[in-house]
Amino acid sequence: MISSICWLPRGAAKPVPVAAPMTDEELAAMREKASDLAAGVLEGSDVEDADDAEPSDSSGWETEGDDDDMDVESAVAKARAAAEAIASSSGRTAAGAAGSKNSKGSQAAAGGLEAALAELDMDHYDSSDDEGVDREALLADPDAPASAAVIARALGGRSAGIILNDPYMQSAAGGADSDADSDAADGLADLDSDEREDYVLRDSDLLILAARNEDNVSTVEVWVYEEASSSTGGEANIYVHHDILLPAFPLCLAWMDCSPSGSSSRANMVAVGSMDPGIEIWDLDVAEQVEPTCTLGGIDAAAQQAAVEAAQSAAGASSKSAKKKAKQKLKKKAAEMDKQLKPGSHSDAVLGLSWNREYRNVLASCSADKTVKVWDVVSQKCEHTLSHHRDKVQAVAWNPAESPVLLTGSYDRTACLVDVRQPSGAALSWSISADVEALTWNPGSPTCFLVSSEDGLVASFDARAGAGNIGTGGARAELI
Repeated sequence: MISSICWLPRGAAKPVPVAAPMTDEELAAMREKASDLAAGVLEGSDVEDADDAEPSDSSGWETEGDDDDMDVESAVAKARAAAEAIASSSGRTAAGAAGSKNSKGSQAAAGGLEAALAELDMDHYDSSDDEGVDREALLADPDAPASAAVIARALGGRSAGIILNDPYMQSAAGGADSDADSDAADGLADLDSDEREDYVLRDSDLLILAARNEDNVSTVEVWVYEEASSSTGGEANIYVHHDILLPAFPLCLAWMDCSPSGSSSRANMVAVGSMDPGIEIWDLDVAEQVEPTCTLGGIDAAAQQAAVEAAQSAAGASSKSAKKKAKQKLKKKAAEMDKQLKPGSHSDAVLGLSWNREYRNVLASCSADKTVKVWDVVSQKCEHTLSHHRDKVQAVAWNPAESPVLLTGSYDRTACLVDVRQPSGAALSWSISADVEALTWNPGSPTCFLVSSEDGLVASFDARAGAGNIGTGGARAELI
């Protein structure tokens, strides 16, 4: 299902999307994790679970009557005793058969077992402490018997420099080398000539953004439309160039060239409204990103977590007799905790979006909560909240000639015109025959707008004629 589409202007996209950058915090965390792993420090519950596992009767090392914690030194001593017994038995048998010459061979075999045990380093088999361990020296030694070198070689092919200094792990601040535009940096090295030609975007390409949901997987797809030409065999062609995975069902899209970072350079962004109250802004020039550049409104995760922790702390501090009541109150407040919203946020699904081309940092949104909001993308704050509709607001559109003028359409069967320079002023209203589904300004005549309704009609209005109803002076034509 495709729920929304919009055009992406020619020349706005980079020729090749770049890889999603990592922040310095993410990079430091990954390097620390790799360093700990390479040094044999395995964090988590795997080691604890292994220590807590029930012993096996047939293991020969421990039974149900033994202590829970194995005596590592005793286990190593048993292994050494068994090795010496085998060596001694082998030496006696060999001495009876071949004399002193073979006795020397048995001693060599015993020495070989000792060397093997030393290489296994059984004394530190279950040790998870890295005290006294020189990580740099350990990683730099390819012959190190400890598990660190083994893990290092398994992960990186070398024991020195694995992952910790991976050239492909670049932070957003650090960036890549100066030759980042090469085929390898752009991810084109493994593509053949035909695939490379399809993957590289040109200024002449026609690009379409589509919000899609298939098998409960929601995405924003960047489509490339090739007009019929000799290079396409005389036929038009359309294909998906890349997509962005979304966390919620998308309902509306709005392309914009303003970056939330406040950079003066033109960006290639898309605002996505969904069933969630937040408005996500994604960078279309970044491939395989997992988080939006920013979110306008939506759930305040920090406040929600603080509320949950406060409620749990209050429940834990109460007496046993009051714990049941506290748990019941906590369940009742669970729904409210889920609605811990950022200041100025919508409280329901975002149904429509419109970006202001003149004031590039301005974005309008409408919602099922019956409100229209005007956002500053750079400050990521709601500047105005308009409540002139009595039902869900389905669509919004800025006037192409008069940038402060905003057109809105609602399920209350009205289309309204507001001037955000006077947000508290009265809105001009036109009655529609049914619930409004979509609306737009006439690009050839910016004083006229068209409204489509649920009953299948498309009505054209001239704002200069003043507010009115279909069939009066306010409506110019009706199309089926």
